Amino acid sequence: MTESNNALNADYITPAQIEAKFREVQGQVDVVAGDSKKKAAVAGAVLTVILLVVIFLMGKRSGKKKSTVLEIRRL
Repeated sequence: MTESNNALNADYITPAQIEAKFREVQGQVDVVAGDSKKKAAVAGAVLTVILLVVIFLMGKRSGKKKSTVLEIRRL
């Protein structure tokens, strides 16, 4: 009878096993999340620099188009 009880107990999952597995998965999630945050920060910085350069170049070009040359002569 003890052997059958041991076989039945082997099939049951204890709260300690659930907690241990949860902690293992949580550790993996933290590592992946940390890596993703770093990649997102780098991508955001690169995108910001590119956007600023494009805005600068567009402003520089439109300034040349609309500039007026004013000639002042002394009499």
